Amino acid sequence: MIRDLLDTSIAMVRTEMTDSVKEPAEKHVEERLLDYLLPRPEHGPSSTDDDESSAKRERTREKLREQLRTGTLEERQIEIATEEKSTVVGVLGNAGMEMDVEMQSMFEKMLPSRRETRRLTVADARKALFSQEAEKLIDRDKIHRTAISRVEQSGMVFIDELDKVAGTENKHGPDVSRQGVQRDLLPIVEGSTVITKYGPVKTDHILFIAAGAFHGSKPSDLMPELQGRFPIRVELKDLTKEDFIRILRDPQNALTKQQIALLGTEGLRVEFTDDAIDSMAQMAFEVNRRTQNIGARRLYTIIEKVFETISFEAPDLPDRDVRITAEYVKERLAEIVKDEDLSKFIL
Repeated sequence: MIRDLLDTSIAMVRTEMTDSVKEPAEKHVEERLLDYLLPRPEHGPSSTDDDESSAKRERTREKLREQLRTGTLEERQIEIATEEKSTVVGVLGNAGMEMDVEMQSMFEKMLPSRRETRRLTVADARKALFSQEAEKLIDRDKIHRTAISRVEQSGMVFIDELDKVAGTENKHGPDVSRQGVQRDLLPIVEGSTVITKYGPVKTDHILFIAAGAFHGSKPSDLMPELQGRFPIRVELKDLTKEDFIRILRDPQNALTKQQIALLGTEGLRVEFTDDAIDSMAQMAFEVNRRTQNIGARRLYTIIEKVFETISFEAPDLPDRDVRITAEYVKERLAEIVKDEDLSKFIL
């Protein structure tokens, strides 16, 4: 968990630092592209190279620079030299995690980089060269130090389904493995040092948040030491109709937006009316209340049922504009929602 958190932090810091050196990196990329488009003479100036030829070459270079900036050379093919660092995976995997990380880092430093020549368009070459130039301008050690500091001071770890490892003190059966998972979690949550290939990470000030249904067990079934590390406990309430409406409308990847994008690949233009969203939210709330409460997952099954016919017939529909209204939603779901036994199996 901590290593994954650090990898995410490093990616964020690297992006920030890359943005900070974007302007000088782009200038270096432009000069390298010009060198590939108009290679410099292999030999130095000779008696036959006069000022006129040098001026002519400079004018040609400036014309190419202008064409690069206007984008007229984006599709031209050029050959560029790229360098890839060798990586080592799974070194001494059975010798312990700390030795594994240290040995992997050591071997990666020892192995030589691979160089190869690739033929790319100017557009693709610009991206590859930008990565190389930005890497030269940013301080890799500073990235690692900053990322580790952010993880230690501002990191958050969310542990879901903690109820699955809650168990009694039985000495046999599945409870044994549950206790083992709790013992593994305890030192990380309490505060320990995790060894990574970028350096040690202390978990003392990382915020740990845990969640679980606890319908088949209770928090007191956890180890007393682990319970003590989660002193603030909050009981969540069931989702209301208004919550379902917000889930269908607000998120960037809301189910309605996903459905619009999915059917858009078939050339359909889907539109949801306000009363359709209201109707789906109401049905999700009612089915959750009467059968099993599975939360927002209910919306997925409802939308799948609403679009079952449209999805199947999408390629052959003559009308490419599809408007989902409350009447259509009720037509597809009303009978199922009324039949409680049927709704258990379908919704």
